[in-house]
Amino acid sequence: MQIDSEISAEVQQAKMRFSIVGNAPALIAAVQRAIKVAPIDLSVLVTGESGVGKEFFPKIIHGYSARKHARYIAVNCGAIPEGTIDSELFGHEKGAFTGAISARKGYFEEADGGTIFLDEVAELPITTQARLLRVLENGEFIKVGSSTVQRTNVRIVAATNVDMLKAVAEGKFREDLFYRLSTIQIQVPPLRSRGNDIVLLARKFAADFAERYRTPAITLSEDAKRVLLHYSWPGNVRQLKNVMEQTALFQAGNEVSADDIHRYLPSDTTGFTPAVAMHSEHSYAQEREILFNMIFRMQREIDSLRTQLSEQTSHHDSPLISMPRSLVAVNRSHEGDRPLPIDVDVSEVMPDAPDYPADGENSPAMTLEDTERETIRKVLEKHSGRRKAAAKELNISERTLYRKIKEYNLE
Repeated sequence: MQIDSEISAEVQQAKMRFSIVGNAPALIAAVQRAIKVAPIDLSVLVTGESGVGKEFFPKIIHGYSARKHARYIAVNCGAIPEGTIDSELFGHEKGAFTGAISARKGYFEEADGGTIFLDEVAELPITTQARLLRVLENGEFIKVGSSTVQRTNVRIVAATNVDMLKAVAEGKFREDLFYRLSTIQIQVPPLRSRGNDIVLLARKFAADFAERYRTPAITLSEDAKRVLLHYSWPGNVRQLKNVMEQTALFQAGNEVSADDIHRYLPSDTTGFTPAVAMHSEHSYAQEREILFNMIFRMQREIDSLRTQLSEQTSHHDSPLISMPRSLVAVNRSHEGDRPLPIDVDVSEVMPDAPDYPADGENSPAMTLEDTERETIRKVLEKHSGRRKAAAKELNISERTLYRKIKEYNLE
């Protein structure tokens, strides 16, 4: 009993020292395991889902070890690009690669005598895993661009949210490195399995927010507590902190109800907010509608051209095809007679223009040149001869407009 009480007191001290909140048996067991392994220089692998607080346990191990006065360096392996991670971990010599203007110490050299925490260790490239294995086996490493073997005395604590045995089976992680890293394993429990710890943490996050930003404190109703306890928390402690900070901000000074909590929770347990999902569906619907409208407009234009072509075929004496009003006028390039489009709707620039009949009717059909000349004339009249404004509406340059005016004698 005396030993149990001493362990319990030590765990409580560690919880206070490292701001760990909760009394769930699985959490207490993980803290006890970290304290027990701390004095022994063994590699430790901390496992658990994302957001459960794995980063606290390497600090406990370092703080209760003989290395506590030496450096503690935490490295997020997933945040370092593959091309530079060897340089970051092991250092490099001057000129080792483009941009290496001077020699640099790596984390393993900087942490000599201390502890290095490798978070998201499963994200390490295979080549880097081989270098790390050498450090674990004999404490040796070689800087990038160097041939000199250096030694370091570091304790490695790693963490991951990946199923490492599966990663090994799939060839994504070296089996020998896995067994060297996981001499001791510490499993951090997910938040959903910690029972009343959820309410304790919720109160702490809300109180911390109110103190930091000097806002009125909130209180949790019994219904709100039940909602928190029955939610699955796929994002674990990180998600709970996010929800409680939102609640503390928008419900400041109020008693928080179950409906208030639901307002800041996703509609399902997948971790995707309903606002994002609804917005995405709405955007796709709008895009589909726009595309369909474009297709329908193009189809109408094609049908119009097909009809006129059919009529033209039946009237051999009429060599020209009249153009639909929705088609744009054309321009000619400087180099030759190749037509260039002018992005103008005739019905827009000539709202009072008459409807030109198609071939076979009483009025003669207009050629492309006629349509272009009439369009330019109408736009110039609209803008009282101001060429700059007319060119802008016709979507052509002033130089092209000036040439067209000369060509069609519109001066």
